[in-house]
Amino acid sequence: MSDVVITVRGESNARVRAEEAAVRVTVSTDGPSRGPVVERAQERASTVQDGLVAHLRSGEVSEWSSARVSVWSDRPWNNEGAQLPLVHHASVEVSATFTDAGALSWWLGDVAESDDVQVTAVEWRLSSETRARVEREVAAEAVHVAVERAAAYADALGLASVAAVEIADAGLLGARAESPAPLGARLMAASAGGGPSFSLQPPEIDVTSVVEGRFRAE
Repeated sequence: MSDVVITVRGESNARVRAEEAAVRVTVSTDGPSRGPVVERAQERASTVQDGLVAHLRSGEVSEWSSARVSVWSDRPWNNEGAQLPLVHHASVEVSATFTDAGALSWWLGDVAESDDVQVTAVEWRLSSETRARVEREVAAEAVHVAVERAAAYADALGLASVAAVEIADAGLLGARAESPAPLGARLMAASAGGGPSFSLQPPEIDVTSVVEGRFRAE
Protein backbone atom coordinates (compact mmCIF):
# COMPACT_ATOMS: atom_id res chain seq x y z
CA MET A 1 0.00 0.00 0.00
CA SER A 2 1.32 3.46 -0.92
CA ASP A 3 1.56 6.33 1.53
CA VAL A 4 -1.77 7.50 2.93
CA VAL A 5 -2.55 11.04 4.12
CA ILE A 6 -4.67 11.10 7.27
CA THR A 7 -6.39 14.28 8.47
CA VAL A 8 -7.72 14.37 12.02
CA ARG A 9 -8.87 16.75 14.70
CA GLY A 10 -7.66 16.80 18.30
CA GLU A 11 -9.49 18.44 21.19
CA SER A 12 -8.63 19.13 24.83
CA ASN A 13 -10.43 20.89 27.65
CA ALA A 14 -9.58 22.10 31.15
CA ARG A 15 -11.73 23.72 33.82
CA VAL A 16 -9.97 26.24 36.02
CA ARG A 17 -11.39 28.31 38.86
CA ALA A 18 -11.54 32.03 38.00
CA GLU A 19 -8.97 34.13 39.81
CA GLU A 20 -10.07 37.71 39.29
CA ALA A 21 -13.15 39.77 38.53
CA ALA A 22 -13.33 42.83 36.31
CA VAL A 23 -16.00 45.09 37.81
CA ARG A 24 -17.65 48.22 36.44
CA VAL A 25 -19.93 50.56 38.34
CA THR A 26 -21.57 53.77 37.18
CA VAL A 27 -22.30 56.74 39.40
CA SER A 28 -25.29 58.66 37.99
CA THR A 29 -26.98 61.80 39.29
CA ASP A 30 -29.58 64.21 37.94
CA GLY A 31 -31.43 67.34 38.98
CA PRO A 32 -32.62 70.79 37.91
CA SER A 33 -29.29 72.58 38.50
CA ARG A 34 -26.12 71.59 36.68
CA GLY A 35 -23.62 72.57 39.36
CA PRO A 36 -25.08 70.57 42.26
CA VAL A 37 -25.63 67.56 39.99
CA VAL A 38 -21.98 67.49 38.89
CA GLU A 39 -20.77 68.08 42.43
CA ARG A 40 -22.85 65.20 43.81
CA ALA A 41 -21.58 62.84 41.10
CA GLN A 42 -17.97 63.79 41.84
CA GLU A 43 -18.43 63.35 45.59
CA ARG A 44 -20.08 59.96 45.24
CA ALA A 45 -17.47 58.80 42.75
CA SER A 46 -14.74 59.93 45.14
CA THR A 47 -16.23 57.73 47.88
CA VAL A 48 -16.25 54.74 45.52
CA GLN A 49 -12.66 55.43 44.50
CA ASP A 50 -11.50 55.76 48.12
CA GLY A 51 -12.77 52.24 48.78
CA LEU A 52 -10.84 50.92 45.79
CA VAL A 53 -7.66 52.64 46.95
CA ALA A 54 -7.97 50.86 50.30
CA HIS A 55 -8.43 47.48 48.60
CA LEU A 56 -5.50 48.23 46.28
CA ARG A 57 -3.24 48.85 49.24
CA SER A 58 -4.32 45.58 50.87
CA GLY A 59 -3.65 43.64 47.65
CA GLU A 60 -7.29 42.70 47.03
CA VAL A 61 -7.46 44.92 43.93
CA SER A 62 -4.75 44.76 41.27
CA GLU A 63 -5.80 47.88 39.36
CA TRP A 64 -8.59 50.41 39.04
CA SER A 65 -9.49 53.38 36.87
CA SER A 66 -12.10 56.10 36.62
CA ALA A 67 -13.43 58.00 33.64
CA ARG A 68 -14.10 61.72 33.62
CA VAL A 69 -17.51 63.05 34.57
CA SER A 70 -19.95 63.01 31.65
CA VAL A 71 -22.55 65.79 31.75
CA TRP A 72 -25.62 66.27 29.56
CA SER A 73 -29.09 67.81 29.72
CA ASP A 74 -32.53 67.08 28.32
CA ARG A 75 -36.11 68.24 28.54
CA PRO A 76 -38.40 65.30 29.41
CA TRP A 77 -42.06 65.06 28.45
CA ASN A 78 -44.94 64.25 30.75
CA ASN A 79 -47.88 61.92 30.03
CA GLU A 80 -49.91 64.79 28.63
CA GLY A 81 -47.31 65.61 25.98
CA ALA A 82 -46.04 68.75 27.66
CA GLN A 83 -42.31 69.39 27.79
CA LEU A 84 -40.96 69.69 31.32
CA PRO A 85 -38.14 71.93 32.62
CA LEU A 86 -34.52 71.12 31.79
CA VAL A 87 -32.98 68.19 33.68
CA HIS A 88 -29.21 67.90 34.06
CA HIS A 89 -27.42 64.54 34.27
CA ALA A 90 -23.90 63.55 35.33
CA SER A 91 -22.24 60.14 35.38
CA VAL A 92 -18.85 58.63 36.18
CA GLU A 93 -17.79 55.10 35.27
CA VAL A 94 -15.37 53.36 37.63
CA SER A 95 -13.73 50.00 36.91
CA ALA A 96 -11.51 47.71 38.95
CA THR A 97 -9.98 44.24 38.95
CA PHE A 98 -10.53 42.32 42.18
CA THR A 99 -8.37 39.32 43.06
CA ASP A 100 -10.31 38.46 46.23
CA ALA A 101 -13.95 37.33 46.02
CA GLY A 102 -14.69 38.24 49.64
CA ALA A 103 -13.37 41.79 49.20
CA LEU A 104 -15.42 42.13 46.02
CA SER A 105 -18.61 41.11 47.82
CA TRP A 106 -18.03 43.57 50.68
CA TRP A 107 -17.17 46.43 48.32
CA LEU A 108 -20.19 45.88 46.10
CA GLY A 109 -22.40 45.70 49.18
CA ASP A 110 -21.10 49.08 50.29
CA VAL A 111 -21.42 50.89 46.96
CA ALA A 112 -24.82 49.37 46.15
CA GLU A 113 -26.33 51.02 49.22
CA SER A 114 -26.38 54.31 47.30
CA ASP A 115 -29.15 54.92 44.77
CA ASP A 116 -26.61 56.89 42.72
CA VAL A 117 -24.42 53.83 42.08
CA GLN A 118 -25.26 50.99 39.69
CA VAL A 119 -23.20 47.83 39.16
CA THR A 120 -23.01 47.38 35.39
CA ALA A 121 -20.68 44.38 35.03
CA VAL A 122 -18.87 41.65 36.95
CA GLU A 123 -16.76 39.54 34.58
CA TRP A 124 -14.78 36.65 36.03
CA ARG A 125 -11.55 35.58 34.32
CA LEU A 126 -8.16 33.97 34.78
CA SER A 127 -5.00 35.94 35.41
CA SER A 128 -2.85 36.47 32.32
CA GLU A 129 -0.17 34.11 33.69
CA THR A 130 -2.62 31.30 34.43
CA ARG A 131 -4.42 31.78 31.13
CA ALA A 132 -1.16 31.52 29.14
CA ARG A 133 -0.05 28.42 31.07
CA VAL A 134 -3.37 26.59 30.73
CA GLU A 135 -3.69 27.50 27.04
CA ARG A 136 -0.26 25.96 26.39
CA GLU A 137 -1.19 22.82 28.30
CA VAL A 138 -4.52 22.22 26.54
CA ALA A 139 -3.01 23.02 23.14
CA ALA A 140 -0.25 20.45 23.70
CA GLU A 141 -2.80 17.88 24.85
CA ALA A 142 -4.96 18.56 21.76
CA VAL A 143 -1.93 17.83 19.55
CA HIS A 144 -1.32 14.56 21.46
CA VAL A 145 -4.95 13.57 20.86
CA ALA A 146 -4.58 14.28 17.14
CA VAL A 147 -1.39 12.18 16.96
CA GLU A 148 -3.04 9.26 18.77
CA ARG A 149 -6.08 9.46 16.52
CA ALA A 150 -3.94 9.45 13.40
CA ALA A 151 -1.95 6.48 14.74
CA ALA A 152 -5.19 4.59 15.39
CA TYR A 153 -6.31 5.16 11.79
CA ALA A 154 -2.93 4.05 10.48
CA ASP A 155 -3.00 0.92 12.62
CA ALA A 156 -6.47 0.06 11.33
CA LEU A 157 -5.11 0.33 7.80
CA GLY A 158 -2.15 -1.91 8.61
CA LEU A 159 0.36 0.91 8.30
CA ALA A 160 3.39 0.97 10.58
CA SER A 161 4.12 4.64 11.23
CA VAL A 162 2.74 8.16 10.95
CA ALA A 163 4.59 11.45 10.48
CA ALA A 164 3.09 14.89 10.95
CA VAL A 165 2.80 16.97 7.80
CA GLU A 166 0.75 19.91 9.08
CA ILE A 167 -0.65 21.00 12.45
CA ALA A 168 -2.88 24.05 12.75
CA ASP A 169 -5.62 25.63 14.79
CA ALA A 170 -9.03 24.25 13.84
CA GLY A 171 -10.36 25.96 10.75
CA LEU A 172 -6.96 26.69 9.19
CA LEU A 173 -6.53 23.37 7.36
CA GLY A 174 -8.88 23.57 4.41
CA ALA A 175 -11.76 25.06 6.42
CA ARG A 176 -15.06 25.64 4.64
CA ALA A 177 -16.27 29.22 4.89
CA GLU A 178 -19.85 28.16 5.67
CA SER A 179 -18.85 26.24 8.81
CA PRO A 180 -16.03 28.03 10.61
CA ALA A 181 -14.44 26.04 13.42
CA PRO A 182 -13.17 27.39 16.74
CA LEU A 183 -9.70 28.86 16.47
CA GLY A 184 -7.09 27.75 18.96
CA ALA A 185 -7.72 27.91 22.67
CA ARG A 186 -10.99 29.42 23.82
CA LEU A 187 -11.97 30.65 27.27
CA MET A 188 -15.56 30.53 28.46
CA ALA A 189 -17.19 30.84 31.86
CA ALA A 190 -18.77 27.56 32.87
CA SER A 191 -21.69 29.29 34.57
CA ALA A 192 -24.67 30.86 32.83
CA GLY A 193 -24.62 34.61 32.35
CA GLY A 194 -27.12 37.29 31.45
CA GLY A 195 -29.79 39.06 33.44
CA PRO A 196 -29.37 41.79 36.02
CA SER A 197 -27.75 39.58 38.66
CA PHE A 198 -24.01 39.00 38.96
CA SER A 199 -22.10 36.07 40.42
CA LEU A 200 -19.96 37.04 43.39
CA GLN A 201 -18.39 33.58 43.59
CA PRO A 202 -15.57 32.66 41.19
CA PRO A 203 -16.97 30.26 38.55
CA GLU A 204 -14.96 27.65 36.70
CA ILE A 205 -13.60 28.77 33.35
CA ASP A 206 -13.54 26.35 30.43
CA VAL A 207 -10.30 26.51 28.44
CA THR A 208 -10.65 24.57 25.18
CA SER A 209 -8.18 23.92 22.38
CA VAL A 210 -9.05 22.38 19.01
CA VAL A 211 -6.38 21.57 16.43
CA GLU A 212 -6.31 19.87 13.05
CA GLY A 213 -3.46 17.71 11.87
CA ARG A 214 -2.46 16.15 8.58
CA PHE A 215 -0.26 13.05 8.80
CA ARG A 216 1.45 10.78 6.29
CA ALA A 217 1.20 7.09 7.12
CA GLU A 218 3.30 4.34 5.55
